[in-house]
Amino acid sequence: MDVRSQKTYEALFALEDLREILRETSPTHELNNEQSKRFHDILQRVKKTLEEIEYNKSGSEIKYLADRIELRLREEDHINLNPIQAGGRLTPEARKALIAYGDGYSVCDHCLKPFRLDYIKRPPVQEFYSELADFLNMDAVRVVKGARSGFQIVANALLDKGDTALIAEVGHYSLALAIESAGAEWKEISLDENNIITAENTQKKIEEVKRDTGKLPKLIAIPHIDYTYGNEHKVKEIADVAHEYDIPFLYNGAYTVGVMPVDGKEIGADFIIGSGHKSMASPAPTGVLATTREYAEKIFKTTSNRGDISGRSFGIKEVYLLGCTVMGAPLIAMMASFPRVKERVKHWDQELKKIEYFIKEFLNIEGNSIISELPRRHTFTKVDCTNSFDKVAQTHKKKGFFLYDELDKRKITGIFPGATKQLKLSTYGLTWEQIKYLTEAFKDIAEKHGITVK
Repeated sequence: MDVRSQKTYEALFALEDLREILRETSPTHELNNEQSKRFHDILQRVKKTLEEIEYNKSGSEIKYLADRIELRLREEDHINLNPIQAGGRLTPEARKALIAYGDGYSVCDHCLKPFRLDYIKRPPVQEFYSELADFLNMDAVRVVKGARSGFQIVANALLDKGDTALIAEVGHYSLALAIESAGAEWKEISLDENNIITAENTQKKIEEVKRDTGKLPKLIAIPHIDYTYGNEHKVKEIADVAHEYDIPFLYNGAYTVGVMPVDGKEIGADFIIGSGHKSMASPAPTGVLATTREYAEKIFKTTSNRGDISGRSFGIKEVYLLGCTVMGAPLIAMMASFPRVKERVKHWDQELKKIEYFIKEFLNIEGNSIISELPRRHTFTKVDCTNSFDKVAQTHKKKGFFLYDELDKRKITGIFPGATKQLKLSTYGLTWEQIKYLTEAFKDIAEKHGITVK
């Protein structure tokens, strides 16, 4: 643990203690004697901690932020390769949003009629929703509680008992569960010999379902980038096939929306699902659900029932969204990150150059190979070390854990502990300095354990 990381947390926590004292006072912030003493003592502690940060001095250390909840220093003290975390690292603006809007219903301070989240103007939620729709080139958008919540909303709105929906052979489990929760059945479109979902295989599956059930599928949902191989699937061509059969197409952009350019109209998507905490520099649980004008009224259907005893109704609350979705700090943090997210997708080519550089150096380690498609079209990559690091693991006293330990010593994390055959990793968001450090670390570990490095 770098003392500066730990001390920075210590200073932040002390400032929160100061803030709590201000919350105890009247609006004039007049402190009584006891409050004044506490305020002074905490302020002195902050000054001391800042001095320790400035001179990189160790002192008393804190390990927990609260009872049994450890400090999380992974992003400060390590290079993190975990593919599900790379695009979800918060921006400084998002971290500030968590501090300022952490109270439960903070976003509701100025919620006026018609009392719906997407109508709030202070903070500018309504404006953000409009910008988000433009960003995706779609007609309507809502922030939802993760990509899986978006899947469930679409499934509940479109599918009935006995319907069939098509997903990829490598489709995410939460998509399958969302379809089941609507009473429908999911069928898989097979990968081709290159582990890609193609338009041809999609059409074959549509015809198979039509032959077996007498009905066409009601939905086709395909990831642009899958979570098994990190491969890019033929989403535009698949959308074209879906529309030939008049079947709506759901584009799963959990690994794309927020890290690379996504144009819904160009793709031909009827629905776009994104993950805030996976790819939009947002805290969990956040996601986005975007749709076209054609489906907006159905997906964002508003309530029409009235209480039989009370006679009450619920205005224009959206049924499948259960009214409001993501509120408070997670929503504001997504909004705070959005300017940087819009900018970073313009530099996707640089991220691809970094993963290509890493792969080139990684393949200089004898026995290493790449399972994902080449050249890489995404930073999420699956590699094979069966003939390199896994051979070491066969005779090492720590077995497969030796690689995790060696990486951890070099402050590299995100690789599954014990894994040496096949690894999933992502270089997204790393600087060139970090990329070069990373490649040298892998080569250093290889040479240390007798593996030839070209």
